[in-house]
Amino acid sequence: MTATRFRIEVPDDVLDDLRSRLRNTRFTGPLDPRPWESGTDPAFLRDLVTYWADGFDFRAQEARLNELDHYQAPIQGRNLHFIRIPGTGRAPMPLLLCHGWPSSFMEMLPLAERLADPARFGGDPDESFDVVIPSMPGFLYSDLPPEPATRGALARMLHPLMTEVLGHERYGAFGGDIGGAAVGWLGALYPDQVLGIHLIHPPAPASLENPPPTPEEQAFLDAEAAYDARDGGYSEIMLTRPDTIAAALIDSPAGLAAWIVDKLRAWSDCQGDLESRFDRDTLLTIVTLYWATGSIGTSFKSYYDWHLNPPRPPITVPAAVTLSHEPSVAGLPRSLAERALTDLRHWNTPARGGHFMPLEEPTQLATDLTTFFHPLRPH
Repeated sequence: MTATRFRIEVPDDVLDDLRSRLRNTRFTGPLDPRPWESGTDPAFLRDLVTYWADGFDFRAQEARLNELDHYQAPIQGRNLHFIRIPGTGRAPMPLLLCHGWPSSFMEMLPLAERLADPARFGGDPDESFDVVIPSMPGFLYSDLPPEPATRGALARMLHPLMTEVLGHERYGAFGGDIGGAAVGWLGALYPDQVLGIHLIHPPAPASLENPPPTPEEQAFLDAEAAYDARDGGYSEIMLTRPDTIAAALIDSPAGLAAWIVDKLRAWSDCQGDLESRFDRDTLLTIVTLYWATGSIGTSFKSYYDWHLNPPRPPITVPAAVTLSHEPSVAGLPRSLAERALTDLRHWNTPARGGHFMPLEEPTQLATDLTTFFHPLRPH
């Protein structure tokens, strides 16, 4: 399998149509007087759409992204898009960075530059990584797998990228959310080639019956269920009726922005102030890439196929966790993670940085990744 060069080139007519739709957006009023309580705040959305239509320069963002080395590779008869950022040290370690939903490769870029060139940020050049950032299957410029989009199926597309396309005999992997679950499967399926895995969302245990949950574990599980009852509407729709909501989102850029921005605010460690973590150009670049590729519907596929996930094999490779500080994860007991990760060597609960930690706290995360992988580097 051979990778070919790739460039992001959104046609002019796509951007012209986008601006026309934005200028003709119809806005709702809030159903709750408290901003954001009933979903994306209409006032915030109106301001964002106004800037998107007449202030945001996507071409400048596109040019910046095209300074990176983009590729597509045929894997299992499907195209997988990825970015490679070579390490600057003497023997960079191969490292795969996997994003989740509603995210993209962009989430990983601030982290990747610190990992690939640590000397630029005051680190040791011999701790550098050869960084590979895929668009996860079904997202942006990557096709869905030829089988149901289970976590194992995602792993089975990512592993050949590292071993067959890029020729790495052994590599490390990092991820969060869907990407983190796929990384867990990489560790389970390919323990001889995966040096170690680093996660911000620990994988769910294969069983909570033997032994039964401790009081601390049960308290966390109850709190998680209570949060999901308030926040899980998006998930239920994507699990059961993804085509219905995708039809609305692929036709309305304002609707697409509302769907994505709601989760960026709710799941990041922003204390309710979205723009304290994401500037508007970053927000709109993420949403514009979803719009231009028409991939919001395919990004739902791993939700719709969730019930097809088989039991995961044991994860025995060395593992690390830098725990996300978001409502559904913060406070997760280490003992719960150890039910799934049998060789958990690094555990950090920094109480900052949420669901999109590589974008929110890249320095913190780069430090943890470097510390964890240091003894695992091939010599």
